[in-house]
Amino acid sequence: MRAGSFSKLVPDRENTTQVTFYYVEGQAETFTIPMPARDFQEEVVNLLSQPWLTFHLNDQTVFICTSRVVKVEIKPAIPELQGQGIFPNSQRVTTMQRGAAGRLAMDT
Repeated sequence: MRAGSFSKLVPDRENTTQVTFYYVEGQAETFTIPMPARDFQEEVVNLLSQPWLTFHLNDQTVFICTSRVVKVEIKPAIPELQGQGIFPNSQRVTTMQRGAAGRLAMDT
């Protein structure tokens, strides 16, 4: 991270990865990690196999129980991940897209 105006820390997008954890209870938490996505890719499978993850923040330390995590989102995308159970070129379908399918007849 680099210092911006008024001493706020501004993440360097090329050298940081944003990770969002979604928990069984329905809550979500997002963290910015000072590591390029390509480097994070090498760690992600090993990290998720750990029973606990630890994030040291400026003002606190956060422990995450990985058995309570149901989904993880990573930005930017890591298209280099390949193998069984990985679906390249996927797209998310939103509720609006799903609801509009077949309802907007176009007569020409």
